[in-house]
Amino acid sequence: MLSALAFFFVMTAYYIVRPVRDQLSGAVGSQSLPLFYGVVFLVMLLLTPLFGMLVARFNRKQLLGWSYSFFVLCLIAFVPAFVAQDHIGARQLGVVFYVWVSVFNLFVVSLFWSFMADIFGSLEARKVFPLIALGGMAGAIFGPIITKLLVQLIGVALLLVVSAAALLLALGLLLRLSAQQERRDGYAQQSEPVGGSLWAGVKELWSRPFLRYMAILMLLGDGIGTLAYALMADYAKAHFHDNVARTSFYNDLDLVTNLLGAVLQLTLTRWLMIRHGAGWGLVVPALVNLALLLAVVGLGISDVSLLGFSAPMLAVMMVGSRGFAYGMTKPAVDALYTRVPRETRYKGKNFVETAVWRFGDVLVTSGVSVLGKFGVGVAGMAAIGAGVSVCATWVARRAGHSPDLLPEPEAVASPEHAPPAEA
Repeated sequence: MLSALAFFFVMTAYYIVRPVRDQLSGAVGSQSLPLFYGVVFLVMLLLTPLFGMLVARFNRKQLLGWSYSFFVLCLIAFVPAFVAQDHIGARQLGVVFYVWVSVFNLFVVSLFWSFMADIFGSLEARKVFPLIALGGMAGAIFGPIITKLLVQLIGVALLLVVSAAALLLALGLLLRLSAQQERRDGYAQQSEPVGGSLWAGVKELWSRPFLRYMAILMLLGDGIGTLAYALMADYAKAHFHDNVARTSFYNDLDLVTNLLGAVLQLTLTRWLMIRHGAGWGLVVPALVNLALLLAVVGLGISDVSLLGFSAPMLAVMMVGSRGFAYGMTKPAVDALYTRVPRETRYKGKNFVETAVWRFGDVLVTSGVSVLGKFGVGVAGMAAIGAGVSVCATWVARRAGHSPDLLPEPEAVASPEHAPPAEA
């Protein structure tokens, strides 16, 4: 319950600033996204050894406290910049804030799940991670709701103060949870620094098959979401002409996405992971992406009617892809990380979910820009994405059976999985 509540406040904080960030990309269109993502990727490369140093030298409580406090102070520092957004310019402010929010999202959320993988075993994770993720999904729904209510009353800038308050609440809960776990038998050593090399996350990418699968799946799976995001940025630029309207539009997309994710976590995800294992939580979203992209190939950017509402097919693809990513892929991936050593959970996982992720963003947005210059339309890009989804499905299936994953606890205890007796 503490973990779910902490993740609720983490995701509330993020989903308050997310539409603030997205309205900046909507102001400049997809042609600026390669620049935004390129800067993010370079920053991630610079931060990777710094994060490795923190993990190696400081214990869990210090790592959580310093990291989250840093982002709280940054949120407060950005308030004056957004008060003067019209004078600074969306492109100039967008580069800085887009980079910062991307770092915020990846490090804060990745660190949270590394902590969860540290305190829960593999069997526990398959049962409780979908429920913890559901707490985060509730925050991801509450964040857009409160943003929609407040943006008209207090404006964009003061939303950052609300986000900072939510992140502070999350930090307090995580520190309390860490202290409780340290008092339990068998968990005292888990609060100690991980140790090891600063570049261990990069090195393990080449030495661990599971991390390689995760990196490839990150590039392929995130490519679909980034493609939808880039195309949606052009749509927002063409249809919305002020920052409040763009913030409200992206906020609505987030709200519907997170409602879908919550429904999945309440119904299909937990059942699938318990009955068939976490690996299938990677395969099913890849198949859903394939179906959505084929629909875009056939329908293009035309509006479709769903439950009495009309929406662009691009929005449907973006909501569906992200809804399954948040509602199924994420808890499945984090459950699999409980079956690797601690250093891999923190350093290797963090490298895949930061630098590798943003490298994929640079590739996809640059590719969209180049394809657009050669006259490739939305349907053509979706067809390419469908081919990528076929590859992602195969990689997802392989990742769940990676040879370097530790065995499931019940498999170890089961007689049929016992090693054969020597002659």
